[in-house]
Amino acid sequence: MSTLKYIAGYPQHVQDQVRALLDAGTLGQVLARRYGEGHAVRTDRQLYDYTQQIKERYLRSAQPLHKVIYDAKLQVLRHALGTHTAVSRVQGARLKASREIRIATVFRQAPAEFLRMIVVHELAHLKEGEHNKAFYQLCTHMAADYHQLEFDLRLYLTQLEQR
Repeated sequence: MSTLKYIAGYPQHVQDQVRALLDAGTLGQVLARRYGEGHAVRTDRQLYDYTQQIKERYLRSAQPLHKVIYDAKLQVLRHALGTHTAVSRVQGARLKASREIRIATVFRQAPAEFLRMIVVHELAHLKEGEHNKAFYQLCTHMAADYHQLEFDLRLYLTQLEQR
């Protein structure tokens, strides 16, 4: 029995259902039926514009973003699908902060809903640094189906790993 690392924290009956879908070879079909539509956000510039649109709608008063890019090294090196960082630089007598969001390149080909979920997740870190109750409330404010999308993203990653 293989370990399902992306859903290891879920109850055993959920893991058994996912394992049954994998054994039958139908997990990909189930996800394709639910999230069949891709997105057109392919370049870093398009990703920045997409992220800015969501930020302007829900987080107008948050600090500005300076960079949003796809990062090919992200999943392998940091075991993360997206990161939010604040880079501080000294410029003369001032300390200048630059906020960056990096999204794993797996989302370049993923369904549109999964890209939205990871962008919402990283934008929520502008207001809340930790994964606490306020953080997840902010995520569900920006994407009402956030928790379902997070679970289905874990299924998508499991399915990709099984290929």
